[in-house]
Amino acid sequence: MLQPTGRVKLRGAQAGYGRQVIELSIRLLLVDDEVRVRQGLRMCMAGEPDLEVIGEAEGGEAAVELVRALHPDVVVMDVRMRGLDGISATREIRWQSPLTRVVVLSMQDDALTRTAARDAGAAAFVGKEEGIGRLLDVIREVSGAA
Repeated sequence: MLQPTGRVKLRGAQAGYGRQVIELSIRLLLVDDEVRVRQGLRMCMAGEPDLEVIGEAEGGEAAVELVRALHPDVVVMDVRMRGLDGISATREIRWQSPLTRVVVLSMQDDALTRTAARDAGAAAFVGKEEGIGRLLDVIREVSGAA
């Protein structure tokens, strides 16, 4: 588990005209039972200056606890996991933390799963086959940074 990090980055005089530029990063929690998927997502996010991965969870129960502790802006959530599944975890997260947005990212991309995710309170659904570019766009969109 990662510890929370700063949310606001300040740059002083190098920004010009003596003004400070405030860069807000989108704080992310990655949830997938496959460690390689989480590692791959983390590597892709590392190259994005406006995204900050503040934690990872391998299941729904851990995700709910980390949302409570870390207060991410966006949770990237898999659907099929051992224990509490992604749909149930999304419902619980949205109930406990209504300002946290959940983006469901899943190989299980069908109308029934998309409807279940939406009904649970997910802000968006991205099929894993849609690619990282689409996921990054959706994260920014649901966080209001797009």
